[in-house]
Amino acid sequence: MNNFYWVNEPRAWHRDGDTLSVVTDGKTDFWSKTWYGFERFSGHFYGADVSGDFTFQVNVKAGFEALYDQAGIMLLGDETHWLKAGIEFNDGAPAIGSVLTLQHSDWATGVFPGDAREFWMRLTRKGDALRLQYSADGRHWPLLRLAHFPGFDQCAVGVMCCTPERAGLSVRFEDFALTPALEKDLHDLS
Repeated sequence: MNNFYWVNEPRAWHRDGDTLSVVTDGKTDFWSKTWYGFERFSGHFYGADVSGDFTFQVNVKAGFEALYDQAGIMLLGDETHWLKAGIEFNDGAPAIGSVLTLQHSDWATGVFPGDAREFWMRLTRKGDALRLQYSADGRHWPLLRLAHFPGFDQCAVGVMCCTPERAGLSVRFEDFALTPALEKDLHDLS
């Protein structure tokens, strides 16, 4: 984690070895245009620059309570091209989801099959393709999204957290792993 840096550094955070603890600032989010019409690039992102193919994986612990509380991983090309994914509190419950923004944001969300206070996220980039996986136990890795992400030889990958409706979500990110791309079959869930 020596090459990691902040985009929108929160007021309260601490790093201890391979563990990052964050308390979100208020009114923070990443979103662009779709449905709501507004553009937000105020969420907290802690990442490292990467080139070529890679896999990034992290363990996330948080107590989601308020509408749109969110934490997980992020791939950042620039302010209008990015992917964020993880748990987001929505309609009274934590949901697993992702937002892909290629100038306009989309949002895909679903029921998380475990205890959302602890989960794992994994992102593999292979050329212009992204394979996004999640895990409720750190062993079984279902596919969350397969996406096209063109045009960036270098981008940044890391963790993100946001609280659009409040401040004060406490998040712990542990077991950061940035490695060469896992060359597993698409339907290999290990």
